Amino acid sequence: MSEAKVQPKRSGLTRTQRRSLSRGAQYVVFVGALVALGLSADWGRLKNQFAQWDIAEQMFPDVITLALKNTVLYTLTGFAVGLVLGMVIALMRLSSVGPYRWVAGVYIEIFRGLPALLIFIFIGVAVPLAFPGTEIPGGTYGKVALALGLVAAAYMAETIRAGIQAVPKGQMEAARSLGFSPARAMISIIIPQAFRIILPPLTNELVLLFKDSSLVLFLGVTLEERELSKFGRDLASQTANSTPILVAGLCYLLVTIPLGFVVRRMEAKAQEAVK
Repeated sequence: MSEAKVQPKRSGLTRTQRRSLSRGAQYVVFVGALVALGLSADWGRLKNQFAQWDIAEQMFPDVITLALKNTVLYTLTGFAVGLVLGMVIALMRLSSVGPYRWVAGVYIEIFRGLPALLIFIFIGVAVPLAFPGTEIPGGTYGKVALALGLVAAAYMAETIRAGIQAVPKGQMEAARSLGFSPARAMISIIIPQAFRIILPPLTNELVLLFKDSSLVLFLGVTLEERELSKFGRDLASQTANSTPILVAGLCYLLVTIPLGFVVRRMEAKAQEAVK
């Protein structure tokens, strides 16, 4: 008599149920890890070092009216310089003239490869040494705008170039058939459509610049020119407490979180438009 084959027992759970069970187990492990981390932390010492509200109160209103205002001003001026320069570099990169493409390519590779810190040091130290008596217009604000703009332009140039190339070629052909010159067609037809495509990554670049503005401290700013990081670090040194650092970080989040939300909304609308 042949022995009957033993059939493996099934769990009785569907694939969806097993997936849900696995996901629930992962949530439990994650929450358990957070609870264990929270219970092991010394919240008393953290509160004493980072949450002294009497110190935090001393920062207002200067942390908003001075530090945050300067940070926003540095970011916007740097973004404006980067956008204009990035547009020029992008058009040079797309040019049919070889030397223009080479210059644009070298610029992009250099300024994308160098840390932003070195660019700030170069603007603050190397330029005055190379050109004695030369002053960058705007003082510290002009130096920060130039430094941030040089860094941002390298990234924006590639973003703008990609946006221009994403516009269907038929748009240029249609504009030329209507009597537009190549330059006018590029300015009136191609570039506006390209900017609708690249608006989310440009907004993301604005967020990155907002954080990079903290490097202004390497230019030697005055008390009235301090941005959030410098402002928080100075007060932390004066009070021997890290609460000012925490408050400065929260002020960064007041700007970066809404901007991040705007970027995600733009990306979602762009994907819906494609569909």
